[in-house]
Amino acid sequence: MEIKVEKSLRVKREVLEISSELIFLMGKFLRERGFIEILPVIISPITDPLNHSVFDAEIKYYDGSYSLTKSMIFHKQLAMRIHPRIFSFSPNIRLETEEKKSTGRHLIEFTQLDLEMREATREDIMALVEEMIVYTFEELGRKLGDLIAKMNPHFSIPKVPFKKVRYLEALKEYGKDFENILSEKATEPFWLIDIPIDEREFYDKLDKNGKTLLDMDLMYPYGFNEASSGGEREYEYDRIVKRMEYKGNDFSSMRWYLEEVKKGIPPSAGCGIGIERLTRFVCNLSHVEEARLFPKVPGELSL
Repeated sequence: MEIKVEKSLRVKREVLEISSELIFLMGKFLRERGFIEILPVIISPITDPLNHSVFDAEIKYYDGSYSLTKSMIFHKQLAMRIHPRIFSFSPNIRLETEEKKSTGRHLIEFTQLDLEMREATREDIMALVEEMIVYTFEELGRKLGDLIAKMNPHFSIPKVPFKKVRYLEALKEYGKDFENILSEKATEPFWLIDIPIDEREFYDKLDKNGKTLLDMDLMYPYGFNEASSGGEREYEYDRIVKRMEYKGNDFSSMRWYLEEVKKGIPPSAGCGIGIERLTRFVCNLSHVEEARLFPKVPGELSL
């Protein structure tokens, strides 16, 4: 007996099918290029301090506490000791304030494709991500192209290399809302590069100019905005300490990480790509909550 599914549930099922295929294809792409998948870290004494405030998400345990993972940035760096190319589909918990709900891009629980490469540059990661997106979209189009076309008339295979836009030049030309303006004007994904030191965390590598970082954000066109953040990493103990002092980071909360850095970690570069944001872009959805079966929206309690 065939179960009749109302339209909203059918659309949800189609979105999940596309999301599942995206995850499969990106994992396949990376494995074919020598990456290995590592298991995600859900709780740890250390996690990404972020460059904006969120509510703390901690679990008290005996005389200490674990933080719920905001990103696997530090664990990715440490994993470089073991293997030169790693990735993980990493759950992240960021208890954002309720005004983030209106962006259409934020959830308090989301998943990133986190990847890292030893001895890599920012340019290496940008080239890898461009190749991965083209491959994923081509394969997705072959298998689910008719389904995607019903949802998204703009879906296409982007041209490489993606355009690169310098943060400070865009800020000067368009003002503080430049990211939204550029995203709404664009018809192809593009990179935002050379982000100022004050706008990012201490672990992104500082350029020789002492003002901007060797990092990048991938931006989606048609107003879908930020897709991914990443860059080259600081890996030398003295430079990391200096950057933490500049940012005013709490050294006691980072003691586990700093002890590992003293032992030595290799130079690396990497990024994190939000799965829900990618699904939203491909499926032309109004909000990332439509890209998950059980979404957690800022300012709300959900199943």
